[in-house]
Amino acid sequence: MPIALMKHFLLFLFFLLALPGFSQSGFVRRQGTGFTLQGKPYRYIGVNYWYGGLLATQGKAGKARLIKELDFLKKQGVTNLRVMVGAEGLNHGYKYRVPQPLQTEPGKFDENMAVGLDYLLAELDKRNMKAVLHFTNTWEWSGGLTQYLEWNGYPATPLPKDPDFVWNKFQEYVAQFFTCEPCKQQVDTYIRYVLARTNTITKKPYLQDPAIMAWEIMNEPRPMTLAATPAFENWMRHTSALIKSLDKSHLVTTGSEGDAASDRKMDVFERVHSDPNIDYLTIHIWPKNWGWFRDTATAKGMPVVIAKAKAYVDSHVAVAQKLGKPLVIEEFGLPRDGQVFTLSSSTKMRDEYFAALFGMMKDHPIIAGYNFWAFGGTARPVPGQVFWKKGDAYMGDPGGEEQGLNSVFDADKSTWAVIGKCLKTIK
Repeated sequence: MPIALMKHFLLFLFFLLALPGFSQSGFVRRQGTGFTLQGKPYRYIGVNYWYGGLLATQGKAGKARLIKELDFLKKQGVTNLRVMVGAEGLNHGYKYRVPQPLQTEPGKFDENMAVGLDYLLAELDKRNMKAVLHFTNTWEWSGGLTQYLEWNGYPATPLPKDPDFVWNKFQEYVAQFFTCEPCKQQVDTYIRYVLARTNTITKKPYLQDPAIMAWEIMNEPRPMTLAATPAFENWMRHTSALIKSLDKSHLVTTGSEGDAASDRKMDVFERVHSDPNIDYLTIHIWPKNWGWFRDTATAKGMPVVIAKAKAYVDSHVAVAQKLGKPLVIEEFGLPRDGQVFTLSSSTKMRDEYFAALFGMMKDHPIIAGYNFWAFGGTARPVPGQVFWKKGDAYMGDPGGEEQGLNSVFDADKSTWAVIGKCLKTIK
């Protein structure tokens, strides 16, 4: 090769290597309708572990629990965790909300909470595990959109446990976020803060950390009202563009439940995920919340539950195929049999439900992964106590939900057997 040509080639190579993410290994990439890792197809069964970053802030015992639980998951072959970046504020009176906020006031962040996430990512890196990190939340239990509204002078949030709570009023309240300019700017500040962070333990900038698989705009984004839909879609596009402008190495997704999030208007789901800055589609499935069976009659309703779950997946698979992007079923859960929360109660129905959903990956290769709800780890429900109290161990069920309702604990051997069997079919 002539010297002049060689110089041009070397300059071009140097340019490529300087591009964010080009020379980095260990990052999950999207290739067509699937994911790759180190050039090989990447498909997974993972967990929701929203509180993972909080454990390391709870002293030696919290770190010991985190390490034990990560080792357990790794042994089970579960190496993908969906985690909350951090909670927001403590202003409003919802007694079940996460009491350890990352963002204590607008633009002010608790370094101790941030170091907890650093610790989690460092431990994931040691084990070649991946995290999907969601920023904010539609729901009040971690602050979320309601906290930004309160910070900007809106009336107090209508809270789910209030005796005069009305669902439509709550929807209308949250929908105001999408036209609240200072609220949206504060979320931008939050995102910029996180993406500018360097891990205090590994010394890796977050932008260069392969332990992070993807950033999620928020947990379960919804327009909440029909009138707010255009503003909602604009904000989603703005936020995905902001993340991509700052981070060229990681995937970006929405955190969406699917068409259930907007009065079952699939066109909203499709438009949001057609955004070129969104790398893959997400859906959630909640048979109990959506009224697919009555009260505790899970067994009686199981044929309907499975049929409706499969139909729900099928309809979203069609959208994923149309858009040419992978689909992840990233939240789905079912109560223990009889909705009894003690670990001595069986999980026969949940195991059947999980197996049915996992089995859909074979029929639909576009399903690239699952994150079931949720890993309860070594925590245990408190006998005689239904809801979370300050000082209790975190588990998969947020504080305002029955503790143990949807959590999969390390001792749930039959469920882990179902997961292990399905993992063997996707390797």
